[in-house]
Amino acid sequence: MAVWVFGGRLGLRGHLGVCRLLCSRFQSRGPRGEEDGDRPQSSSKAPKIPKIYTKTGDKGFSSTFTGERRPKDDQVFEAVGTTDELSSAIGFAMELITEKGHTFAEELQKIQCTLQDVGSALATPRSSAREAHLKRTAFKEEPIMELEQWIDKYSSQLPPLTAFILPSGGKSSSALHFCRAVCRRAERRVVPLVQMGETDANVAKFLNRFPGVTKNAAYSHPRNTGLRRAVTASAVRSSTPDGREGL
Repeated sequence: MAVWVFGGRLGLRGHLGVCRLLCSRFQSRGPRGEEDGDRPQSSSKAPKIPKIYTKTGDKGFSSTFTGERRPKDDQVFEAVGTTDELSSAIGFAMELITEKGHTFAEELQKIQCTLQDVGSALATPRSSAREAHLKRTAFKEEPIMELEQWIDKYSSQLPPLTAFILPSGGKSSSALHFCRAVCRRAERRVVPLVQMGETDANVAKFLNRFPGVTKNAAYSHPRNTGLRRAVTASAVRSSTPDGREGL
């Protein structure tokens, strides 16, 4: 989507409006409560198709939601881009998991929607934001608490872990492990922004919890489907074999 093409017409300034179209809970409604897709179209005019390129980012700069122009390799865009990569990885995992009928697909879809809110918060650096910006993109604590509930749920389905389990266990589990690794990278991009005071600490907390959800779901899936999990034969053992991983 154009929102993730740095320097496009919408850039990150249009991120809030666009991301709400991605999740049903954010769909806009017409004056009579109609969904966008239900509104009657004029037969006299063909719908106008917007261009997804504007050339405004050709010189290597893009806009944040606050309107500030920054280089595309800025820490803000690096964090936003890695979060988008995480969402893409989740989408891939979701397709594999849905094929197997795993109920975790619903949680993944909800996490994807929450990542749009993460992106909105990241795209609003506090050093250039007004109060109205911060109010609109505030990241609440509720999604973090929900992740913790999911971690507890999947933890209760697992036996005690006594060694490292290698990323494996079939396509679905491997895809979840990949999401976990990408999320850790996104977290590493976000932490400096939190330390600089540019974004909300809840964003980093959310990214710190999410790997626990995917790890436990990845562990439980092979167990439920009879697939074998690869356990490391190394003499090195995890200091936290229960999989807490610094959560």
